[in-house]
Amino acid sequence: MTDNVLFIPAVIACFVVLGILAAGIATFAKGGADARKQSNKLMQWRLAAQFVAVILILAFVAIGSGGN
Repeated sequence: MTDNVLFIPAVIACFVVLGILAAGIATFAKGGADARKQSNKLMQWRLAAQFVAVILILAFVAIGSGGN
């Protein structure tokens, strides 16, 4: 499994998504108008990072299964 070139980038992408999610939730918990704006922006970044992570995971599975 770890011999696949996309394993490490996929794992890193998942941790990036987790970090952005945690930061967004922590910011949202602070409350206030500025915190809401910043939390919303973090959640937008999370969606972009999640898209990249899903693409990497799908590529990892496709390469790991031999493209079948």
